[in-house]
Amino acid sequence: MSHYPVMLPEILDALSPVDDGVYVDGTFGAGGYAKAILDAADCTVVAIDRDPDAKLRADALGEDRLIFLRGCFGDVEQLLADADIKKIDGFVLDLGVSSFQLDQAERGFSFRFDAPLDMRMDPQNGQSAADLIATTEEKDLADLIYKYGEERKSRRIAHKIAETRRDHPIETTFQLADIVRSCLPKPRHGDIDPATRTFQAIRIAVNDELGELERALNAAENILKPEGRMAVVSFHSLEDGLVKRFFRKKSGGEGVSRYQPQAELPPETFTLISRKAIKPSKSEVEENARSRSARLRVASYNGDDNGGRA
Repeated sequence: MSHYPVMLPEILDALSPVDDGVYVDGTFGAGGYAKAILDAADCTVVAIDRDPDAKLRADALGEDRLIFLRGCFGDVEQLLADADIKKIDGFVLDLGVSSFQLDQAERGFSFRFDAPLDMRMDPQNGQSAADLIATTEEKDLADLIYKYGEERKSRRIAHKIAETRRDHPIETTFQLADIVRSCLPKPRHGDIDPATRTFQAIRIAVNDELGELERALNAAENILKPEGRMAVVSFHSLEDGLVKRFFRKKSGGEGVSRYQPQAELPPETFTLISRKAIKPSKSEVEENARSRSARLRVASYNGDDNGGRA
């Protein structure tokens, strides 16, 4: 699998990098966005990633204008403060698991390989997928699979997992995938693998992905300069729904009654650049199948300037 930066032209158009600007790539991964932003203007890019391997890829770019910060993008405000960076001109997130992580069998993200059931984006910290499956109560596991995987057969799957783990530990990707497949009808040609939704749910829970996204969205108001842009690429409805509701609420388009007194209306801290999610071009989808489900939402910050550049 090639490491293809999803919707790159649209991201560059959204951020419109300028000389002397400071931009945060909160999901550095293979560095596709960061390199393109650096090439587009004489600017600085702050790259954030919790994966220790990302630091090696950042160093390999050999860019003096690239600052790598190891950590979670949900902690972006504190990471920038620790690096003495006050305000930024743009903030981009490419959510979900990176192609590097999917392609590394030992990371346990994909059921394409028989590997230890890990799924941690930072393999040095936190609870692995195997530990989560071993310790989570059956009801809570069913709720997790339903909520994060949107899997309608979550209770059946959770019951089968609980039944299996009483006999022996569930430690590999193939073990888990086989358990899930045994609970669901055989897929028709062209359908996704039955294990896909459960694997997504467990990965999201292991890495607290929705919590990270919520924290990053809330931090955006404190780190962006006036007219600074935030661009978020998501790949499933849970992520996209979170971003959509946040931007609409902050731009006065959701959760506000028309009968509410003007004095009580929350400030419109963001302006939507596009009211609808931007989808990848047909040519990109043909070239990179991962782009098919991508959705990009962009907003501009309206707030006061309380700081300068790095």
